[in-house]
Amino acid sequence: MEKSKLLDQLGAGGDERILLAHVLDKMEQAEKRNIPASTDFLTPQEQASASELLRLAGRSADSFVLFGGYDGAERKMLAFLPDWMEPERAEFPLRYLRAVYRPEDGLTHRDILGSLMGLGVAREKVGDLLPGEGSCDLVAAESVTEFLLQNWESAGRTRLTVEPLQAEDLRIPQARCEELRDTVAALRLDAVAATGFRMSRGKAAELVESGRVQVNWRDCVKPDRLLREGDTVTARGFGKFVLLTVGGVTRKGRTGIVVRRYL
Repeated sequence: MEKSKLLDQLGAGGDERILLAHVLDKMEQAEKRNIPASTDFLTPQEQASASELLRLAGRSADSFVLFGGYDGAERKMLAFLPDWMEPERAEFPLRYLRAVYRPEDGLTHRDILGSLMGLGVAREKVGDLLPGEGSCDLVAAESVTEFLLQNWESAGRTRLTVEPLQAEDLRIPQARCEELRDTVAALRLDAVAATGFRMSRGKAAELVESGRVQVNWRDCVKPDRLLREGDTVTARGFGKFVLLTVGGVTRKGRTGIVVRRYL
Protein backbone atom coordinates (compact mmCIF):
# COMPACT_ATOMS: atom_id res chain seq x y z
CA MET A 1 0.00 0.00 0.00
CA GLU A 2 1.24 3.52 -0.79
CA LYS A 3 2.67 5.54 2.07
CA SER A 4 -0.02 8.24 1.93
CA LYS A 5 -2.83 5.65 1.92
CA LEU A 6 -1.35 3.91 4.96
CA LEU A 7 -1.16 7.19 6.85
CA ASP A 8 -4.71 8.07 5.82
CA GLN A 9 -5.98 4.69 6.99
CA LEU A 10 -4.38 5.26 10.38
CA GLY A 11 -5.90 8.74 10.53
CA ALA A 12 -2.53 10.36 11.15
CA GLY A 13 -2.22 14.11 10.76
CA GLY A 14 0.09 16.96 11.74
CA ASP A 15 3.27 16.06 13.61
CA GLU A 16 2.18 12.44 13.98
CA ARG A 17 1.91 12.07 10.21
CA ILE A 18 5.41 13.49 9.73
CA LEU A 19 6.83 11.14 12.36
CA LEU A 20 5.11 8.07 10.92
CA ALA A 21 6.23 8.98 7.40
CA HIS A 22 9.77 8.97 8.79
CA VAL A 23 9.13 5.53 10.28
CA LEU A 24 8.12 4.26 6.84
CA ASP A 25 11.24 5.82 5.32
CA LYS A 26 13.40 3.90 7.82
CA MET A 27 11.54 0.70 6.98
CA GLU A 28 12.16 1.20 3.27
CA GLN A 29 15.81 2.03 3.92
CA ALA A 30 16.33 -1.24 5.79
CA GLU A 31 14.57 -3.24 3.09
CA LYS A 32 16.26 -1.67 0.06
CA ARG A 33 19.79 -1.55 1.47
CA ASN A 34 19.45 -4.70 3.61
CA ILE A 35 21.02 -2.98 6.62
CA PRO A 36 19.63 -2.03 10.05
CA ALA A 37 17.87 1.34 10.24
CA SER A 38 16.49 3.00 13.35
CA THR A 39 14.48 6.02 14.44
CA ASP A 40 15.23 8.41 17.27
CA PHE A 41 13.58 7.81 20.65
CA LEU A 42 9.79 7.49 20.51
CA THR A 43 7.31 8.16 23.28
CA PRO A 44 5.00 5.30 24.30
CA GLN A 45 2.18 6.90 22.29
CA GLU A 46 4.42 7.18 19.23
CA GLN A 47 5.49 3.57 19.67
CA ALA A 48 1.86 2.48 19.71
CA SER A 49 1.10 4.49 16.57
CA ALA A 50 4.17 3.13 14.78
CA SER A 51 3.34 -0.46 15.74
CA GLU A 52 -0.22 -0.05 14.42
CA LEU A 53 1.11 1.49 11.21
CA LEU A 54 3.49 -1.41 10.66
CA ARG A 55 0.69 -3.88 11.29
CA LEU A 56 -1.37 -2.17 8.59
CA ALA A 57 1.66 -2.33 6.31
CA GLY A 58 1.75 -6.10 6.76
CA ARG A 59 5.03 -6.20 8.69
CA SER A 60 5.51 -9.08 11.11
CA ALA A 61 6.47 -8.44 14.73
CA ASP A 62 9.93 -9.94 14.22
CA SER A 63 10.83 -7.48 11.43
CA PHE A 64 11.35 -4.61 13.88
CA VAL A 65 12.50 -4.15 17.47
CA LEU A 66 11.77 -1.48 20.10
CA PHE A 67 14.51 -0.82 22.67
CA GLY A 68 15.27 2.03 25.04
CA GLY A 69 18.60 0.96 26.48
CA TYR A 70 17.31 -1.28 29.27
CA ASP A 71 14.38 -3.53 30.08
CA GLY A 72 11.39 -1.48 31.12
CA ALA A 73 12.45 1.73 29.36
CA GLU A 74 9.61 4.10 28.47
CA ARG A 75 11.14 5.99 25.55
CA LYS A 76 12.48 3.61 22.88
CA MET A 77 14.11 3.56 19.47
CA LEU A 78 12.48 1.57 16.70
CA ALA A 79 14.89 -0.50 14.60
CA PHE A 80 14.17 -2.30 11.35
CA LEU A 81 16.26 -5.39 10.78
CA PRO A 82 17.62 -6.90 7.56
CA ASP A 83 16.73 -10.52 6.92
CA TRP A 84 20.19 -11.68 7.97
CA MET A 85 19.98 -10.22 11.50
CA GLU A 86 18.27 -11.92 14.41
CA PRO A 87 16.25 -9.63 16.75
CA GLU A 88 18.41 -10.50 19.78
CA ARG A 89 21.48 -9.27 17.89
CA ALA A 90 20.01 -5.93 16.93
CA GLU A 91 22.28 -2.97 17.63
CA PHE A 92 20.97 0.50 18.43
CA PRO A 93 22.83 3.82 17.99
CA LEU A 94 22.56 4.79 21.64
CA ARG A 95 24.98 5.42 24.50
CA TYR A 96 24.80 5.80 28.27
CA LEU A 97 25.87 8.81 30.33
CA ARG A 98 25.95 9.80 34.00
CA ALA A 99 25.72 13.40 35.18
CA VAL A 100 27.13 13.75 38.71
CA TYR A 101 26.32 16.65 41.03
CA ARG A 102 26.29 17.42 44.76
CA PRO A 103 23.52 15.42 46.49
CA GLU A 104 22.44 18.51 48.41
CA ASP A 105 21.54 20.22 45.13
CA GLY A 106 18.66 17.74 44.74
CA LEU A 107 18.09 18.08 41.00
CA THR A 108 14.79 16.81 39.63
CA HIS A 109 13.83 15.19 36.34
CA ARG A 110 12.55 18.58 35.19
CA ASP A 111 15.84 20.30 36.08
CA ILE A 112 17.85 17.78 34.09
CA LEU A 113 15.53 17.87 31.09
CA GLY A 114 15.48 21.67 31.13
CA SER A 115 19.27 21.83 31.04
CA LEU A 116 19.37 19.50 28.03
CA MET A 117 16.75 21.49 26.16
CA GLY A 118 18.70 24.65 27.04
CA LEU A 119 21.66 23.23 25.14
CA GLY A 120 19.46 22.82 22.08
CA VAL A 121 19.30 19.04 22.27
CA ALA A 122 16.08 17.79 20.68
CA ARG A 123 13.92 15.72 23.04
CA GLU A 124 13.82 12.79 20.63
CA LYS A 125 17.62 12.49 20.89
CA VAL A 126 17.40 11.59 24.58
CA GLY A 127 15.74 8.52 26.06
CA ASP A 128 14.80 7.99 29.68
CA LEU A 129 16.28 10.20 32.40
CA LEU A 130 17.01 8.26 35.58
CA PRO A 131 17.70 10.71 38.43
CA GLY A 132 19.10 9.44 41.71
CA GLU A 133 20.87 10.87 44.75
CA GLY A 134 23.72 12.98 43.48
CA SER A 135 23.55 11.78 39.89
CA CYS A 136 21.32 11.21 36.89
CA ASP A 137 21.87 8.43 34.37
CA LEU A 138 20.46 8.80 30.90
CA VAL A 139 20.27 7.06 27.56
CA ALA A 140 21.11 9.24 24.57
CA ALA A 141 21.39 8.90 20.82
CA GLU A 142 24.93 8.21 19.70
CA SER A 143 24.80 11.32 17.50
CA VAL A 144 24.60 13.71 20.50
CA THR A 145 26.74 11.83 23.01
CA GLU A 146 30.04 13.55 22.23
CA PHE A 147 28.32 16.95 22.25
CA LEU A 148 26.92 16.28 25.71
CA LEU A 149 30.27 15.09 27.06
CA GLN A 150 31.89 18.32 25.90
CA ASN A 151 29.17 20.89 26.57
CA TRP A 152 26.76 19.69 29.27
CA GLU A 153 28.33 21.40 32.27
CA SER A 154 25.43 22.57 34.40
CA ALA A 155 21.75 22.37 35.24
CA GLY A 156 20.72 25.84 36.31
CA ARG A 157 23.37 26.91 38.83
CA THR A 158 24.35 23.35 39.64
CA ARG A 159 27.65 22.15 38.20
CA LEU A 160 27.64 18.77 36.47
CA THR A 161 30.37 16.26 35.77
CA VAL A 162 29.31 14.12 32.82
CA GLU A 163 30.95 10.80 32.08
CA PRO A 164 30.31 7.86 29.74
CA LEU A 165 28.73 4.75 31.21
CA GLN A 166 28.48 1.06 30.42
CA ALA A 167 25.02 -0.45 30.07
CA GLU A 168 25.57 -2.81 33.01
CA ASP A 169 26.37 0.17 35.30
CA LEU A 170 23.10 1.98 34.60
CA ARG A 171 21.25 2.82 37.83
CA ILE A 172 17.55 2.21 37.32
CA PRO A 173 15.36 3.67 40.10
CA GLN A 174 12.70 1.37 41.46
CA ALA A 175 9.26 2.50 40.35
CA ARG A 176 7.03 3.75 43.15
CA CYS A 177 3.64 2.12 42.90
CA GLU A 178 0.76 0.64 44.88
CA GLU A 179 -1.57 -2.24 44.17
CA LEU A 180 -5.29 -1.68 44.59
CA ARG A 181 -7.81 -4.51 44.83
CA ASP A 182 -11.45 -3.99 44.01
CA THR A 183 -14.48 -5.51 42.30
CA VAL A 184 -16.32 -4.00 39.33
CA ALA A 185 -19.64 -4.76 37.71
CA ALA A 186 -17.90 -4.84 34.30
CA LEU A 187 -14.42 -4.18 32.97
CA ARG A 188 -15.48 -0.83 31.57
CA LEU A 189 -12.87 1.90 31.36
CA ASP A 190 -14.77 4.23 33.67
CA ALA A 191 -15.27 1.52 36.31
CA VAL A 192 -11.64 0.42 36.35
CA ALA A 193 -10.38 4.03 36.17
CA ALA A 194 -12.47 4.85 39.22
CA THR A 195 -10.37 2.32 41.12
CA GLY A 196 -7.06 3.23 39.49
CA PHE A 197 -7.41 6.97 40.01
CA ARG A 198 -9.32 6.80 43.31
CA MET A 199 -12.43 8.68 42.21
CA SER A 200 -16.12 8.04 41.67
CA ARG A 201 -17.25 6.26 38.54
CA GLY A 202 -19.09 9.41 37.43
CA LYS A 203 -15.93 11.50 37.75
CA ALA A 204 -13.98 8.81 35.89
CA ALA A 205 -16.51 8.87 33.04
CA GLU A 206 -16.22 12.67 32.81
CA LEU A 207 -12.43 12.38 32.74
CA VAL A 208 -12.58 9.93 29.84
CA GLU A 209 -15.07 12.03 27.89
CA SER A 210 -12.87 15.12 28.36
CA GLY A 211 -10.25 13.56 26.07
CA ARG A 212 -7.55 13.35 28.75
CA VAL A 213 -7.35 9.53 28.92
CA GLN A 214 -5.36 7.05 26.87
CA VAL A 215 -5.59 3.26 26.79
CA ASN A 216 -2.34 1.62 25.77
CA TRP A 217 -1.13 5.08 24.75
CA ARG A 218 -4.01 5.68 22.33
CA ASP A 219 -6.66 8.36 22.99
CA CYS A 220 -9.98 7.01 24.19
CA VAL A 221 -13.15 9.00 24.90
CA LYS A 222 -15.50 6.05 25.41
CA PRO A 223 -16.20 5.31 29.09
CA ASP A 224 -17.77 1.96 28.17
CA ARG A 225 -14.67 0.61 26.45
CA LEU A 226 -13.88 -2.83 27.87
CA LEU A 227 -10.38 -3.32 29.25
CA ARG A 228 -8.28 -6.47 29.29
CA GLU A 229 -5.66 -7.74 31.66
CA GLY A 230 -2.37 -5.94 31.01
CA ASP A 231 -3.92 -2.76 29.60
CA THR A 232 -2.22 0.51 30.57
CA VAL A 233 -4.36 3.57 31.28
CA THR A 234 -2.94 7.08 31.52
CA ALA A 235 -4.69 10.36 32.27
CA ARG A 236 -3.19 13.84 32.09
CA GLY A 237 -2.92 15.17 35.60
CA PHE A 238 -3.67 11.81 37.24
CA GLY A 239 -0.80 9.53 36.24
CA LYS A 240 -0.86 5.93 35.10
CA PHE A 241 -2.08 2.51 36.15
CA VAL A 242 -2.01 -1.02 34.74
CA LEU A 243 -4.86 -3.50 35.02
CA LEU A 244 -2.60 -6.11 36.53
CA THR A 245 -4.96 -9.05 36.95
CA VAL A 246 -8.59 -9.90 36.30
CA GLY A 247 -9.93 -12.44 38.78
CA GLY A 248 -13.03 -14.48 39.16
CA VAL A 249 -16.64 -13.42 39.57
CA THR A 250 -18.09 -12.95 43.06
CA ARG A 251 -21.46 -14.28 44.22
CA LYS A 252 -22.92 -10.87 43.43
CA GLY A 253 -21.69 -11.08 39.84
CA ARG A 254 -18.83 -8.61 40.19
CA THR A 255 -15.36 -9.18 38.77
CA GLY A 256 -12.30 -8.96 40.98
CA ILE A 257 -9.42 -6.80 39.70
CA VAL A 258 -5.96 -5.80 40.84
CA VAL A 259 -4.67 -2.44 39.60
CA ARG A 260 -1.07 -1.27 39.85
CA ARG A 261 -0.98 2.49 40.17
CA TYR A 262 2.28 4.38 39.61
CA LEU A 263 2.94 7.16 42.08
